[in-house]
Amino acid sequence: MSLFDSASQAHEAPRPLADRLRPQVLEDVVGQDHLTGPEGTLTRMLRSGHVGSIIFWGPPGTGKTTIARLLAGQTGLAFEQMSAIFSGVADLKKAFEQARIRRQQGRGTLLFVDEIHRFNKSQQDGFLPYVEDGTITLVGATTENPSFELNAALLSRAQVLVLNRLDEAAMEQLLARAELHEKRALPLEPDAREGLLLLADGDGRYFLNMVEEIFRAVQEGDKLLDRESVLKVVQRRLPLYDKAQEGHYNLISALHKSVRGSDPDAALYYLARMLTAGEDPLFLVRRIVRMAVEDIGLADPHALEQALAAKDAYDFLGSPEGELAIAQAVVYMATAPKSNAVYTAWKAAQSKARDTGSLMPPKIILNAPTKLMKQQEYGSGYRYDHDEPEAFSGQNYFPDAMPRQRFYDPVERGFERDIRKRLEYWAKLRREREG
Repeated sequence: MSLFDSASQAHEAPRPLADRLRPQVLEDVVGQDHLTGPEGTLTRMLRSGHVGSIIFWGPPGTGKTTIARLLAGQTGLAFEQMSAIFSGVADLKKAFEQARIRRQQGRGTLLFVDEIHRFNKSQQDGFLPYVEDGTITLVGATTENPSFELNAALLSRAQVLVLNRLDEAAMEQLLARAELHEKRALPLEPDAREGLLLLADGDGRYFLNMVEEIFRAVQEGDKLLDRESVLKVVQRRLPLYDKAQEGHYNLISALHKSVRGSDPDAALYYLARMLTAGEDPLFLVRRIVRMAVEDIGLADPHALEQALAAKDAYDFLGSPEGELAIAQAVVYMATAPKSNAVYTAWKAAQSKARDTGSLMPPKIILNAPTKLMKQQEYGSGYRYDHDEPEAFSGQNYFPDAMPRQRFYDPVERGFERDIRKRLEYWAKLRREREG
C-alpha cells in the first residue's frame, strides 16, 4: 500500500492532516536526504542490519518522531514513546521493565524520547545500563544543542544525527501530497502560496496544519485567497510561545517583573505558563538566581541560597517533581524585601574603574616583600584593624589621587537596614578619627 492509498483510506478519520500524511516508509520523508536518501546515514544503517542508539537534533516539524517510528517498523523493534516534558522517574522505570520483558521474549525495544534534553543529569544517567546491555535502542529527539544539554556519557553511546529545517522544495513536496489527498489545488494566489511557505519557517507539521485550515475555510469554487486573506485564516495557528522568539522574552520579562513587584501570584502564573509551554526549567532557575542578586541582594541574603537550592533540588528530582522547588524559590523571591543597592553599586564601581585607569592603591595597604619596596615605604603606616578600637582603623583605602567614593547605598529594608546602620556608624568613626 502506498503512502497516498493509506492516506486516502483514512480521509474520514478525525486526525490532523499532518498525521494522515505521515510517511509510511523512510524514503517518503522529505527534506532529509542526507539521512533517508539512497545513500543516507539511516539508509546505510538499515542496509547493514544494525541500528544503534541515536540522538536526532533539529528544529520542530522536521520529522524526528516520524523517522523514529519508521526505524522501529523497519527493524521489527517494539516502538515505545515518551516525552521528557511529561514523564518522570516512574515512567522511565516502567518503560525499562517492559523492554526487559520483551527482550526475554525475544523482541527488542526502540524507546523514543521526545525533548530528551529536558531530563536532568540523573535521569539521563539512568539510560546508560539499558543502552549498554541492549535492553533498549534509544532514539532521543531534541531541539537543543546536544553537546550542551546531554551528558557526555550518554552522547558517547549514541550517534548524533542532525535534521535540517525544511526548505522550499521540501515544503512544495508536502503541499503536493496534501493537494493529492484533498483532490484539489490549494486555493491560494501565487503570492499567497509563497507567503505561506515563508510563514511555516521550515516546520512541516505547522505548515500542514495551516494548509488544512485553508482547505477547511475555502470551499471549491470560492475565490482564491490573497496574501492578506491567508493571514486572517491561519492567524489562530501562529505559535503563542517559542523558546527563541518574542513570546519567550515576553513571559520571562513578565515573571521577573512580577517578582520585582512583590506579586507572588502573578509570578507563579507566568512560571506555570512557561513550564507548561516547555521552557527549560534550568533557564528559569538561572533567571531566579539573577533575581536574587539583582533585585533582592543583601536585603535578604538567604534569597540566593533559596535560588541555588532550587537548582540542586531540580537536578536531584527532575521534572515534574523538581518544578515545585522552582515554584517555592519564585514565591520566596517575590515575598522577600527588595534592594538593588549591590547591583547599582557594582555598576557604578565598574564605571569608575574604567574611568580611572591604572591608579595605584595607597602605599599603606601594599605588601613589602623586598628591601626596595620597604625603602619605597610600601606598607608603612598601615594599621591592623583588629588591633584598633572597635576593630576599625578608618584609614583611606582608595588611591591617593582619587577622592573617597560611595557606591553602595543600602536601603532601609530587610537585612540591609542593619548594614546601613553599621556603615553610618563607621562613617561617624572615620570622621572623628580623621578630625
